[in-house]
Amino acid sequence: MSEHLPAEASGPPQPANVPLRGTEHGAALGPSFYETVGGRPTFEKLVAEFYRGVANDPVLKPMYPEEDLAPAAERLTMFLEQYWGGPGAYSEQRGHPRLRMRHQPFKVNPDARDRWLGHMRVAVDSLELPPLAEETLWDYLQRAAFAMVNTFDE
Repeated sequence: MSEHLPAEASGPPQPANVPLRGTEHGAALGPSFYETVGGRPTFEKLVAEFYRGVANDPVLKPMYPEEDLAPAAERLTMFLEQYWGGPGAYSEQRGHPRLRMRHQPFKVNPDARDRWLGHMRVAVDSLELPPLAEETLWDYLQRAAFAMVNTFDE
């Protein structure tokens, strides 16, 4: 009797580093992208650098309801932490992310998207991540930015 299972019994190969959560909003059970890139300090740095650019952007700054960008920065930090396998505080405090719905009141046209991506590119570069981690993060941010466009009006 063979000790090896047939290939089909072992199932498809599993991707490495897929975070599994202990509960719906809980932290990842294994190594996550969040942990791999340095956890909260990395995301705080990313968001702080991003909002430095937004604070002086004549198109983006008016989209933030608070005069102080700190509440928006905390929301983005929590969202990114949760998305990448860190704490689930975003959903615990704010419910489902519903990104398109939350951005619907704002005129997110290609110009706003490109400005957002420009500030985020500077922020990502400031992290000096290993190439694969940088590309993984940037790929997501680009896809998210394109998905938020809700008008082509100027």
